[in-house]
Amino acid sequence: MKKVVLAYSGGLDTSFCLKYLQNEKGYEVYTILINTGGFDKQELASIEKRAYELGSKEHVNLDIIDLYYEKAVKYLIFGNVLKNNTYPLSVSAERVFQAIEAIKYAKKAGAEAIAHGSTGAGNDQIRFDLIFQTIAPQIEIITPIRDLKLSRQEEVDYLQKNGVDYSWEKAQYSINKGIWGTSVGGKETLTSNQTLPESAYPSQLKKEGEEKVLLTFEKGELVAINRQTNKPSENIIQLEKLASAYAIGRDTHVGDTIIGIKGRVGFEAAAPIIIIKAHHLLEKHVLTKWQQYWKEQLGNWYGMLFHEGQYLDPVMRNIETFLTDTQTTVSGNVIVRLKPYHFILEGIESPHDLMNSQFGQYGEMNNAWTSDDAKGFIKILGNAQAIYSQVNNINYD
Repeated sequence: MKKVVLAYSGGLDTSFCLKYLQNEKGYEVYTILINTGGFDKQELASIEKRAYELGSKEHVNLDIIDLYYEKAVKYLIFGNVLKNNTYPLSVSAERVFQAIEAIKYAKKAGAEAIAHGSTGAGNDQIRFDLIFQTIAPQIEIITPIRDLKLSRQEEVDYLQKNGVDYSWEKAQYSINKGIWGTSVGGKETLTSNQTLPESAYPSQLKKEGEEKVLLTFEKGELVAINRQTNKPSENIIQLEKLASAYAIGRDTHVGDTIIGIKGRVGFEAAAPIIIIKAHHLLEKHVLTKWQQYWKEQLGNWYGMLFHEGQYLDPVMRNIETFLTDTQTTVSGNVIVRLKPYHFILEGIESPHDLMNSQFGQYGEMNNAWTSDDAKGFIKILGNAQAIYSQVNNINYD
């Protein structure tokens, strides 16, 4: 039998693909789940059991959380990447790495084909296909959901007809979890005016009141929470547990898809949003004006290219080198106050803080220059516009 490797999550789409590839296409199906932080041990065991029950020849659960952090998440933090100033690339980035690991496994397994469960109307199909065809152009790409143009209800019906007796009551929502956030898609996100119901989010409000959290950054990386040091990937997970209990980090992203249509997706990303905002606040204190300016330009480009599946372009390594170099002085503490549904950044502490009172205090004291220095500076600063106005007889009345 011909071998096909299926990038498998255990959800409705990939469960349908597994059964369809066996029954309708006659493939021997090998499944791989690439864990980027969205599954605990019990969930992984349950998904593996389901894969074998559905007929997988071999199933692999591959944990790449630390690799994913080092190769992707770290730079998304360095660049303060929020797509359309909203979305922390929760799914965009992880899909790229899931594709990379899936195609590596397909090559190792000697598979003739590789499959994924993306539709033909989203971004994921492009991210998967771009990586697959770049790394292994000789391996055929199979996409049942895209090719058959199936609704989620049609997938449920097919599985039930083929004796798959699982509870699909949540099949109306597509949920993708990872260390860098959870996306939630459903009937509401297909409209422009409806919002996801509270019940659609995996994390529910569990805490009231307020709680202060101290985040410690070292060269741009989150190295401690409340002075307890740990590796950055674990700190992200711990902060997510703390902050998601307050239902922080929920929003709906509206953006331009790679295929040219507008799209909406709900998400919850408590830790990513807090970390990016805290990191950005620290940078505003310790970086120069022009460092911040060029970081914003290149950070936006990095996020856009990542979002559109262009991770393997060498310019991405160039931008990562720049972003890393900017983090030399991005060290210190950020004080964050957590409250139900939102958070407040109270301030920072850093030995590199450029708000140094020996030079001056904004709106108060000019310690490092005289009033005559200020007058001279202002006069010279205005030379260009003054000369232009006089030469061209500009009347500002």
